[in-house]
Amino acid sequence: MTLHFTASAEKVYDFNNLCQQAYREITCLRLDNGQQLVNLARQQNPDNLIPDILDGYIDFFVLFFNEDPAEYKVRKPKYDERLDRVNDGPDNTPFYKFSKSILYLQRASVEIKFGERWSAGWDFRRAFLLIKDNKKKYPDFILNDFIYGSLQVGVGTIPGGYKWLASLFGMKGSIKQGLLVVRNFLSSNDPWAKLMFNEASFYYCYISNYILNKPEDAFAYIRDKKLDVVNNHLFTFMAANLAINNKQTEYARSVITNRNMSPEYLKTSVWDMELGFAQLNHLETQEAAKHMENYAAHFKGNFYVKDVYQKLSWCYYLEGNMAAAENARRLLLKKGNTDTDVDKKAQKDAKAGGWPNPLLLKARLLSDGGYHREALNLLYGKGINDFATDGEKLEFAYRAARIYDDLGYDDKAISMYQLAMRLGKDRTEYYAARAALQIGFIYEKQGKKEVAITYYQQCLDMDDHDYKDSLDQKAKAGIQRCKGE
Repeated sequence: MTLHFTASAEKVYDFNNLCQQAYREITCLRLDNGQQLVNLARQQNPDNLIPDILDGYIDFFVLFFNEDPAEYKVRKPKYDERLDRVNDGPDNTPFYKFSKSILYLQRASVEIKFGERWSAGWDFRRAFLLIKDNKKKYPDFILNDFIYGSLQVGVGTIPGGYKWLASLFGMKGSIKQGLLVVRNFLSSNDPWAKLMFNEASFYYCYISNYILNKPEDAFAYIRDKKLDVVNNHLFTFMAANLAINNKQTEYARSVITNRNMSPEYLKTSVWDMELGFAQLNHLETQEAAKHMENYAAHFKGNFYVKDVYQKLSWCYYLEGNMAAAENARRLLLKKGNTDTDVDKKAQKDAKAGGWPNPLLLKARLLSDGGYHREALNLLYGKGINDFATDGEKLEFAYRAARIYDDLGYDDKAISMYQLAMRLGKDRTEYYAARAALQIGFIYEKQGKKEVAITYYQQCLDMDDHDYKDSLDQKAKAGIQRCKGE
């Protein structure tokens, strides 16, 4: 199968079989193989612009996963060169604006990783306007859809802290409409849709998890579509990442350890981080510390670095090695940045000094890992009066509520969440806001959408707490879901 668009005797967009093979290799994270095929395609036709787009994918994956500043210095300027070449290409094909949109999106995503949020905002805007225009001009060109639909969903849930970005887009997003577009793309028999099915599936699973609050749908999709989590490392990362964030630690561990270990895949420290998190969530502190130390030694970026050092400090703290725990905390304060909510929280905790209650910390980790019965057994027979400080009383109420929630004890969960809201409404911990959000989830699941909306709104109304942006996004998405928007 050759999918070919041309509009001039000079530059062409020829997504031929060789380029398709390269794209498949690249989106499995076999980047060296992909690069060889891209180079061969360019040799065969130096006027073909598709190899430029594929080179953009390679640079995106290298920079997104490894965040190496030296690589960024070399690779980022190449996006300007590629955009210049595409600008000189034929403009009477759907690939003209589509290609530019892809390049702007790739660059925007890595700019965020390197702290250039203003530049990223403008690049996202350019990407959106290009794909929007392309969709009007070429409504039957299906490749517009998985980009446009995903952007529409994302813009519909931008939290308050990023409103500047929404205003740059100049559009009102819609979860319902954007999701319909993405789903239509995934079910299409169009050759283009089949070619880029894996990439669109990656977006869809994250939308299902973070926007629709239906992680079970994401995992069902991975299973039903038989996504290759062994030989496609993009899917390996996605499945493990979603599993760790959804209390499915054993599945995450299985996916990471059973991936294809061939050296032809992108070398990245992310596996050490994810495996370390999975082991810590089962209180396997020695093994977890080894992986997190390895990650800290080799990762050159800033995202989640403080979070890793905080979890590393917990490993040593729970082992009673306070010298190593304090050292990890000192490194936390020196390294990484606070662009993500979890890094911001880790920095705040480290600056505050003190250490968490060990019983509550263990219950938290087991609960985060999906070991709900073990977590419940730790807290069995305890009440808020068994804890000394107001902060510990609040955390106990919240932890007990989350464990009851995960075990399906809705009434007990709501009661403890409401207690956490009362205890935490005037404090800066995230527990009260998250409790309101979780009650919203429970009532939404029960079909009591009006009640759910009131709790989602209470979450949004709480200010000056940890994880404000990410909790607001989830609450906004919940209100839109309940209203059918």
